[in-house]
Amino acid sequence: MTAATPMLTPIIGTLHALQVPIPYPMKTVTVLIDTGGGQSPITMIDTALDTPEARQAIEDGLSELGLHWPDIERVIITHHHPDHYGLAGVVEERSGAGVFMLDVEIGRGERYWHMWEDWLPGHIKHMQDHGLPPELLATLEADSRRSRTRVQPAARVQPLREGQHVTLAGQEWEVLWLPGHADGHLGLWNETDSILIAGDAILPRISPNIGLYAYTRPDPLGDYLQTLGKLEALNPRLAVVGHHGPVMDGVQARARQLRAHHHERLDFIRAEATAEPRTAYGLSLAMFNRDLNTSGRRFALAETLAHAEHLRLLGQLARTWQDEGWVYHG
Repeated sequence: MTAATPMLTPIIGTLHALQVPIPYPMKTVTVLIDTGGGQSPITMIDTALDTPEARQAIEDGLSELGLHWPDIERVIITHHHPDHYGLAGVVEERSGAGVFMLDVEIGRGERYWHMWEDWLPGHIKHMQDHGLPPELLATLEADSRRSRTRVQPAARVQPLREGQHVTLAGQEWEVLWLPGHADGHLGLWNETDSILIAGDAILPRISPNIGLYAYTRPDPLGDYLQTLGKLEALNPRLAVVGHHGPVMDGVQARARQLRAHHHERLDFIRAEATAEPRTAYGLSLAMFNRDLNTSGRRFALAETLAHAEHLRLLGQLARTWQDEGWVYHG
């Protein structure tokens, strides 16, 4: 494979995984392309971020498979995050393809992109109320606007529902709801070959970010712990993942490892807040005690907040408004 050849990996039958570059630490995101073979619609699963590099990589990948943008008949999105949803509107416009998401995600995450201007002030206030300092708040709007320019949402999104089946590579795949990393995160499960299209529900090397934001469900970590239980029970032979893949094995062991990781963090947050009442941002400095850029610090706050709120909902921490923000304490 030469450097100019798209990074295509055969998955099963007519289904291939393409590694598309993104300007994030993960370097690439997995876009799946099913050429259909006359047995199922030509399908793209996830679309990457809208950058010139991503457009070119997808164009090259399609060409390698004998396809062009107008050939795509169906787009399935695992979740609404920019690096998975960014080009959905472009693909829809160029091909007329139907764009599908889990019904839960349409009503929450996908809606976010259409109501973005209205929701931005609430997003900023949410971060401010939980202790994000002025110097990090100052860059939040500009960074958010830059991300927004890289997302072209679809004009019409059609719902998929948990338990439904779709045909890929000539086989039936069950639609799964795998919340936590995103409220309406979708997975696709091929029981016959024990293959899971997992998106960012589980990843090798890194833990998927489980963050609490102004527009998310109230307990994303609680949701995610249930998702890990579901993945452990499925025990797929192979998972196609959004980053650091495109495939991984050992999903059951990785799910157990991630559960232990989150329980360690819960113990840490409980002990820290009991010893010294602090905002979620103050707790995040203790939990992520290393140099992070401004974006990394905001992710750290959202993740810490997800853990603190999970403990509060369990009755193991309390939250009190003090001065100009929420403080967690034992």
